[in-house]
Amino acid sequence: MPTLHWVGKNKVVNHHHEVPFRLLDKQYSFTANKGTPANSTNNKIIHGDNLEALKSLLPEFEGKVNCIYIDPPYNTGNEGWVYNDNVNDPKIKKWLGQVVGKEGEDLSRHDKWLCMMYPRLKLLHRLLADEGSMWISIDDAAVTLLRPVMDEIFGAGKLIASNVWQKRYSRENREAIGDVHEYILVYSKTPAAFKLSRNKIPIDEKQAKVYRNPNNDPKGRWRPIPMTAQAGHATADQFYEIISPSGKKFKPSEGRCWGISEATFKTLLSEGRIYFGKKGNSQPNIIRYLSEVEGVVPWTWWPHEEVGNTDEATKDLMAIFGGASGFDTTPKPVRLIERVLQICSQRNSLILDSFGGSGTTAHAVLKLNAQDGGNRRFILCEMMDYAETITAERIRRVIDGYGEGNKVVAGTGGGFDFFKVGEALFKEDKNLNEEVGAEAIRGYVAYTENIPTEKRWDTENAVSPYALGSTDTALCVFYYEKDRVTTLDIDFLGQLKIKNLPSRPEQFVIYADKCALDKDFLYKHGITFKRIPRDITRF
Repeated sequence: MPTLHWVGKNKVVNHHHEVPFRLLDKQYSFTANKGTPANSTNNKIIHGDNLEALKSLLPEFEGKVNCIYIDPPYNTGNEGWVYNDNVNDPKIKKWLGQVVGKEGEDLSRHDKWLCMMYPRLKLLHRLLADEGSMWISIDDAAVTLLRPVMDEIFGAGKLIASNVWQKRYSRENREAIGDVHEYILVYSKTPAAFKLSRNKIPIDEKQAKVYRNPNNDPKGRWRPIPMTAQAGHATADQFYEIISPSGKKFKPSEGRCWGISEATFKTLLSEGRIYFGKKGNSQPNIIRYLSEVEGVVPWTWWPHEEVGNTDEATKDLMAIFGGASGFDTTPKPVRLIERVLQICSQRNSLILDSFGGSGTTAHAVLKLNAQDGGNRRFILCEMMDYAETITAERIRRVIDGYGEGNKVVAGTGGGFDFFKVGEALFKEDKNLNEEVGAEAIRGYVAYTENIPTEKRWDTENAVSPYALGSTDTALCVFYYEKDRVTTLDIDFLGQLKIKNLPSRPEQFVIYADKCALDKDFLYKHGITFKRIPRDITRF
């Protein structure tokens, strides 16, 4: 498979492993006013570098995010954006200097953009569930760069679709050819599983017009579905004669067969679901009622009438804030993200947007929950300082309702927790940052030992306050004290209440500062000793 190369790639391909693991520092919780509808409250808005934020989400959410939608900077060179899309924002420039080094000063804007995106996409891939999907808004300036990078990260054949969104409907006279569209690329780790889980989109009135009721059927509007099919793989019971109510006989034409067996035909006929025309002498068709249509298969052309446009998005944001919001770039319309979620999410899905911007994704999640009674949750990451004043403020207003007079929009209900990216778990000298607390350190080590969330223990367990939990084969123990050196010895082993376990573990993984037991003893008893902090895995 062809791969894309650029200046600085060698410095960022594995940079996601080098990003320091930081804790999320909760600032406050916000919940809806009384009287608003029930909605999801276990949501997160995270203010900080989205690379560090994504890393901090791994222990809890790796492989668990059902839908990722991002709208990254487009790399057009336009410095008018709040999140400069030529990647010249001071925070990104500082990061490039630290990671790529001095050669970063000579990078083209395309090199910079790729260096910025690659490690973030790697972490997003890790967070995505196997049957989940990742949706990326992008324009012509960057889509040719993004495609090969996504193919490299996800692997060949993982592209689901390249959707075309009509972002404008008014004429563009400044360009030789007016730019009226953007792309939304869709990738999945397992396209076959995504196909089975994805939803159809609701049928609209335009599509419903083909359903009529010429015979005054009490079951309502319907449409005729042709009964014949190509005969390439037909079975014997798909070739039979049909006699209409008028006595006219029908057989499939040359090279075709009936699309259903004779037994199925007789069942449908008895149910009144075969239509022979007004006079009862036309070729039979199957009746499909509008009430039975679950939706239509989504396609790659997304016109603005169905999913909104940039003008609509700007007006919606102004309506929420009662005027200018201070968000200087054009947001995405809520209807666009709703369409994404209608296709890829279920009622309890977890949705992640690591370029949170003005908060459109969270708005769409809450709105969809309010419509169908779902409990979808969102996680938004935003590095810019408007994370509180615009991103979170918008969601507060959406939750409680906004507008005045005849323009009042009812609140969706719900809530969220607001975090900042906090302290690193390890100091620069590679020692543990003990100020983060023992609970945070225990959680990190449990994750690196691949202990499933449901098998992790708190300190009040039946075995030992130092026990972290168990995998399928091993009991993991983290013998750590902030103010003293710990030693793995016979006395400590005697304190472990192994008899309280249903069965004796095959292996023991025990962390401590020192070990007073020899290798033969450890081997004989199935003990793997890991020194603190040297042997704590950095991921």
